[in-house]
Amino acid sequence: MKHNFGAGPCILPQEVFKQASEAVLNFNNTGLSILEISHRSKEFIAVCEEAVQLVKELMNVPEGYSVLFLQGGASLQFLMSAINLLPEGGKAAYLETGVWAKKAIKEAKNFGEVEIVASSKDANFNFIPKGYTVPEDAAYFHITSNNTIYGTEMFDFPKTNVPLVCDMSSDIMSREVNVSDFGLIYAGAQKNIGPAGATVVIVKNDLLGKTGRTIPSMLDYQVHIDGESMFNTPPVFSIYVAMLNLRWLKAKGGVAAIEKENIAKADALYAEIDRNPFFKGTAAKEDRSRMNVTFVMENPELEKEFLKLAESRGCIGIKGHRSVGGFRASIYNALPIGGINALVAAMQEFEQSQK
Repeated sequence: MKHNFGAGPCILPQEVFKQASEAVLNFNNTGLSILEISHRSKEFIAVCEEAVQLVKELMNVPEGYSVLFLQGGASLQFLMSAINLLPEGGKAAYLETGVWAKKAIKEAKNFGEVEIVASSKDANFNFIPKGYTVPEDAAYFHITSNNTIYGTEMFDFPKTNVPLVCDMSSDIMSREVNVSDFGLIYAGAQKNIGPAGATVVIVKNDLLGKTGRTIPSMLDYQVHIDGESMFNTPPVFSIYVAMLNLRWLKAKGGVAAIEKENIAKADALYAEIDRNPFFKGTAAKEDRSRMNVTFVMENPELEKEFLKLAESRGCIGIKGHRSVGGFRASIYNALPIGGINALVAAMQEFEQSQK
């Protein structure tokens, strides 16, 4: 049996794979494939509407917010968030917690002044900065809730009067959050929502239309709101599979239920990392991610040997990012506890083999 610890695109539930594969041949008994069905058909409009409604329901999205399914991934949102929210001559504040935050900062500088209020760069982003001050004159404050490469996650969101913009690509729907604390949330789908190709955006409507600049149509949130995510042809299959996955999450008891599972999974893996003398974690303990568990070996020369053992036990995709090294186990919503047990067993087997 294979256990997929890949950072993304990542594991999805087997039942979702099965339903999606059936729809590729015959979608809802239409005699057509989901890959060929018109995005303007009543059948697909129903899919899109259900996907949006499930996001609202699962995340308790309040009135006054719009939910969009767009294309371009979080990388396009680095640009799109800035062009829609940063006024001409204005300033935006950013928290620098990793490579994705750095990319967002780079894009925002095309549209105005950027103030980096705090950074963990000097420690190779192994912690989340705290105790900083957000400038009151900023148009918004941008944060990254989870850092896949470095294995850090923000558990206490900043309290500020400045609109909070959050890249939640890698931990959206893994835990409960209060959407009303945010002005904008965006997330590439390929971690907890669905396959690559779609991006979820949750935006507070009254923040839009205030930049004083002309925004190209494809980059304008309001255009996509008015077009109900169909200003241009949407990523039909990605949205369909996301809808199936959101149904699965709802059936499991929603975000509150999956959060309990995620805590249990992460706790079990971190406990073994801390117990086993051959391994050590890379992130500050108070900031350890529940989605991306990063760790190295006390003796780096043994890493290839352990990787080979883990892969032989079905643990796939645990090689760490080159900027951190070691290992990274991505344990998103759909990864069952059996995957954690298999990796822990491999770590214990390796320990015994070295005695």
